[in-house]
Amino acid sequence: MNRKHKSDIVILFSVLGLMALGLIVIYAIGPMRANVLNSIYGANYDPNYFFMGQLRSVLISIVVFFLAFKVIPSKIVQKFARPIMVVALALSGLLWILAMSGSSLAKCELGECRWYNLGPVSFQPAEFLKLALVIYLADFLARKREQGEIGKFREFWVPLIIVAGASLGLVVVAQGDLGTGVALMAIIFGTLLVAEVPARQYILMVVIVVLVAVGAVATSTHRRARIDAWLDTISGSASSDSTYHIENAILAIGTGGLTGVGIGNSVQATGYLPESINDSVFAIMGETFGFVGLFIIVLVFGAMLLRMLKVASHTAAMEERLIVVGVFSWTLAQVTVNIMAMTGLVPVTGITLPLLSYGGTSMVFLAYALGLVLQISCYTSREEIKNEDISGRGRLGGAYHAGRRRRS
Repeated sequence: MNRKHKSDIVILFSVLGLMALGLIVIYAIGPMRANVLNSIYGANYDPNYFFMGQLRSVLISIVVFFLAFKVIPSKIVQKFARPIMVVALALSGLLWILAMSGSSLAKCELGECRWYNLGPVSFQPAEFLKLALVIYLADFLARKREQGEIGKFREFWVPLIIVAGASLGLVVVAQGDLGTGVALMAIIFGTLLVAEVPARQYILMVVIVVLVAVGAVATSTHRRARIDAWLDTISGSASSDSTYHIENAILAIGTGGLTGVGIGNSVQATGYLPESINDSVFAIMGETFGFVGLFIIVLVFGAMLLRMLKVASHTAAMEERLIVVGVFSWTLAQVTVNIMAMTGLVPVTGITLPLLSYGGTSMVFLAYALGLVLQISCYTSREEIKNEDISGRGRLGGAYHAGRRRRS
C-alpha cells in the first residue's frame, strides 16, 4: 500500500453536506407527513417524529462513517468478507421465514415484508446485504484474479452464481424489492467489469440478466402495472390511479420553477405526492429549491462519484479497488434510478435517494461503505494505476501480493 496521505476532501464534504441537506428537508416536510398519516390512517405521530428519526439516523451514520474512515482498518473488514456475507444472507433468509410464518418480528407494508420489527426500531437486512456483497465480491474477485481463475466455470462462475442468485432471490423474489435488486446488480456488474471478466462471458451474463428481468416483469401483475403507468404518462394518456405518483412527482418539480417555493412551502408534501420523505424526496426538493437547487444536488452527487472513480483508478491493491468500484456502482445506481423515476424517464421503483431520503438502515450502511472509500483514498498513488500494472506486480511477487495470505 502506498504511503498514507490526506483523505479525499470532496467525498468527505459531499457526504456530510448531503446528510445535512436531507435533515433540513425532513425538518420542513416531516410535520406534513405526520399530519397526513394521522388524518388518513388515524395514527398519532408527533409533528417532530420524522425529524427526530432522521436526526438519530444522521448522527448514527456520522459515527459509523468515521468508524469506517478512521478506526476500523479496511484489511480487517476484508478478512471477514465471507462470514459477513453469510450473516447477511442468513438475516435475509430468516426474515423470509418469519414473514411466511406470520411472526410479529417481520414488519410488512403493502404486502411486502422487508424489515425486522425490533420494538422502537426497524432493520432492513437488504441494506446490509448490499454492503456485504461489495466486501465479498472484492475479496472473491481479487483472489480469483490472483489465482488465474477469472472466467473458469467451476472455480469462478459456480460460486459467483450461487451467491449472486441467493442474494437476488432473497431480495427480489422473497421481499419483492426490485429497487434493491437493481443496486445489487449494479454492484455485481461494476465489480466484474473491473475484475476483467472475459468480454464474451460478460456480455452473455448481461443478456441473461436482461431476459430474467423481462420475465420477472412479465410474470408480475404489480410490475406490469408500473410499466403500463409509465407508458401512459410518457404517451400523454388520460390520468388514472396508476399514473398518479409519476404525474405528481413531475408536477412538484415543475411547480418549483427556477428557484423553488422555499423551505416549508411545499404543497405536494401535504399529502398529494406518495412517499414524499422517502422515494419521492427528489421531487419535493425540486418543488422546494427549484431547478437551481436540483442542479446543485446533482452536481454534488456527480462530484462525489467522479472522485470515487479517481480513488479507484489510483488504488494499487485490487481488493480495495473493487471495494471502491462496488460502492460507486451501488451509489450511482440508486441516484440514477431514483432521479430518472421522479422525472418520468423510467417507471417508478421503490429506491431511495442516498443520504437524502428518510430512513435509518439505508443511510447507516451506505455511510459505512463511503467511510471505507474515504479510508482507501488515504493510500492512493499520485499516478493512475492500470490493471496490467497490478497483475504484473502479482506475477513478480511484488508489493501487492507480498505477505498476503492466500485464502481458498
